[in-house]
Amino acid sequence: MLIHWPAPDASLAGGGLVIALAYTVYGLTGFGSSITAVPLLTQFLPLRQVVPMMLLFDLAAGVMVGLRNRSQVDWRELARMAPPMAAGMVVGVTLLVHAPQRLLLLALGVFIFVYAAWSLVLRPPLRPVRAFWGFPVALVGGLFTAMFGTGGPIYVAYLARRILQPPPLRATISTLILGSGLVRLLLFSSVGLYRQPQVLPRSLLLLPFMLGGLWLGTRLHHRLPAQRVVQAVWVVLLSAGAGLLLRNL
Repeated sequence: MLIHWPAPDASLAGGGLVIALAYTVYGLTGFGSSITAVPLLTQFLPLRQVVPMMLLFDLAAGVMVGLRNRSQVDWRELARMAPPMAAGMVVGVTLLVHAPQRLLLLALGVFIFVYAAWSLVLRPPLRPVRAFWGFPVALVGGLFTAMFGTGGPIYVAYLARRILQPPPLRATISTLILGSGLVRLLLFSSVGLYRQPQVLPRSLLLLPFMLGGLWLGTRLHHRLPAQRVVQAVWVVLLSAGAGLLLRNL
């Protein structure tokens, strides 16, 4: 099979900068790569190429970082969330493949804008919640994970109120994101998203930017306040979400 290498252009250079930023955030915080990269990449690349490409990067980053403290994973929470999350991902993949891209980008713009504004303006205290909320959170998170790769913050918002100690929380989130990524890889492959001629070559060309961002974020993890970095990213995403809304309304 012939590989169609994309010609060097502004989208490739811009994509490299976005990927480097996204995985610097990932290295600092342990999540947030897709919600940072997807709305920015869709400014100059098709959504149906961006989402499967970001999944490959997320899986590579998850394997490289590794599942530290696996003994601290809360398997009961994961078992509770797995069935509705799988159902949400099936619906999300169906929408990603068949829904008009303009409507998908509008939904992404609304989600990014509202979530970034909420994260910057409203910081409610982390009060414990009942396990009942795991079902709707996992369902909606699976939906957004499959459509845009942006379900991580939804899972975090729930699990941070169920698991109050940082080490088991981080271990559980990492396991959840890696597991959901493997399921999405199977779903994306089955519907042909990786047969698009530009996805795999572009992913290979952008891989060094992912590795560089991950290296930088890991090195800065103990030197920079991760919360301040994330707040700066939310400001960027507010603009990206607004741009998606204006371009697609």
